Amino acid sequence: MKGYTGVGVAGEAIHYVDRKRWFWLLSVIYPLQLLIPLWLHASTGNELWFLLPLFIFFVVTPLLDWFIGEDTNNPPEEVLMQLDQDHYYRHLTYLIVPVHFITLFACAAYALTQPLSWWAFVVLALVAGMAAGLAINTGHELGHKNSKMEKTLAKIVLAIPAYGHFSVDHNRGHHKNVSTPGDDASARMGESIYSFSLREIPGVFRRAWAIERERLVSRNKPLWHYSNPILQSYVISVAIAALLVTLFGWLAVPFLLIHHASAYWQLTSANYIEHYGLLREKTAKGHYERCEPRHSWNCNFVLSNLLLFHLERHSDHHTHPLRRYQSLRHFPNVPQLPNGYFGMYMLAYFPPLWFRIMDKRLMALSHIDGDLDKVNIDPGARPSIFLKWGRDKMSEPTFTDLPGI
Repeated sequence: MKGYTGVGVAGEAIHYVDRKRWFWLLSVIYPLQLLIPLWLHASTGNELWFLLPLFIFFVVTPLLDWFIGEDTNNPPEEVLMQLDQDHYYRHLTYLIVPVHFITLFACAAYALTQPLSWWAFVVLALVAGMAAGLAINTGHELGHKNSKMEKTLAKIVLAIPAYGHFSVDHNRGHHKNVSTPGDDASARMGESIYSFSLREIPGVFRRAWAIERERLVSRNKPLWHYSNPILQSYVISVAIAALLVTLFGWLAVPFLLIHHASAYWQLTSANYIEHYGLLREKTAKGHYERCEPRHSWNCNFVLSNLLLFHLERHSDHHTHPLRRYQSLRHFPNVPQLPNGYFGMYMLAYFPPLWFRIMDKRLMALSHIDGDLDKVNIDPGARPSIFLKWGRDKMSEPTFTDLPGI
């Protein structure tokens, strides 16, 4: 097994081996699970097989996360540069791009050529969209890198769910404003995932276009210039849709609409849990403090991290956005989720249960310690939250912190 060697501060030799090196292939293989129900349905004719990916996604994976447990091991600082520059890991992110296209076209071809019931058609489009949500995660990893090839691959893979504005907003909007009341991609305490989605999905779309407009104007270029990366990705999305309609007819349109909505919901689910209720404090000069590991919910469950290119080590990602997934580290005393992302999604879909578990966990964080002034609170939920959690009396919201003011 390949190792990395460095020299410690005291001159001692440091040797590190990534024991998960080959297991990272699971991130590449996982979307291909969608081909299994296609084969099973073709063999048996039973449409219930199309529900299998939902069962794996929301039941099997969370249970395996609990069973396998967590991994809090970190690569030593002395070998991080070597590990980060190992091309094996980035080649996996290249390899998965065509895999995402394979799953989309395989599911679309099957749904649009087989005599399926209406509900089976909808389920197949939904689970294909879940795989497209994984494509957004791939675009997330690639879009953070500085190489032209990786940024191009990000635009290509984000075209699958027609979410080409993601990299612009995420890199230059979300990372700048994360864990503040003005960030549409940071969920607030007391805000359900359903309310959050109505704010997040259109909000990040508008912000991406505003950011790109500002960039192009500063270069004396129109918004619809060919160098606009959002438009570049959207052109590929239109080409994909046109090809599916040409090959399989207009029924491809509702398939893609369901597919895209499902993919957006997967991203919204991730965004909801990653910064729920966490707040960056303002400095004496009125600026928000630098983003620290405590401003993201972290998770070290082995399996789901291996399926998501270490997305769940989110605290280190926001502290070092350019760091590649294999090099992301665990920090002690940062907000920790009780299960991997797949299990947390299910919890979020039941708001009363989510609030009961996560609000208590949020308020118990060492840097918050029950102080609501250190929490990002949903304005509409402030009265009920202060009634339940306030120590003295309810304080008024700081209106200058609210979006649009």
